[in-house]
Amino acid sequence: MSASTMPLGQLLDAIHFAAFKHRAQTRMDAAKTPYINHPSACKAHILFHEGGVDDAATLMGAILHDTVEDTDTSLAEIEERFGPEVCRIVKECTDDKTLPKMERKRLQIETAPHKSHKAKLVKLADKIYNMRDMQINPPVDWTRERCIEYFAWGQKVTDGCKGTNAQTGRHPGRHLRAGSVWQCRQALIVATPIMDAR
Repeated sequence: MSASTMPLGQLLDAIHFAAFKHRAQTRMDAAKTPYINHPSACKAHILFHEGGVDDAATLMGAILHDTVEDTDTSLAEIEERFGPEVCRIVKECTDDKTLPKMERKRLQIETAPHKSHKAKLVKLADKIYNMRDMQINPPVDWTRERCIEYFAWGQKVTDGCKGTNAQTGRHPGRHLRAGSVWQCRQALIVATPIMDAR
């Protein structure tokens, strides 16, 4: 499916819905970047332009993936508005916030290999975006060591998604892959002028 034939109205509806739900939220960087930059402009951009992913359900799942976890949105609301397939992707990418943080992180590592193909794509784009962003816009109260710990954890999560994007057969050499996170992690370890300046 090309960009011109994708159900654009559905995709725009997902962006509008996510923007409204995340309207009061910001990222943890010094500039307090609007949170919606993460799921829509950045994660969907990574999937489409770098991964060659043009499946509407996957892109909508990426855009909506944090709405249930971080806002007052319910899975029933997602299913009613965007359908069961998008709802399944969002559900697979949603942490149970009733669990302690370390348990949620452990479960992300444990469950990554068992997620659906489309949910793995969303997970990869999520971690790749976070790692890239952390190199230039780290959370204001995070030390360099904490960032590196996050990279190590992100690597373990994405290790469970290895080979996911290669199945698309598009854009040789530009597939989303777990190695992208490793490359970002190494870049942070080798050159961290922003972190060292804090």
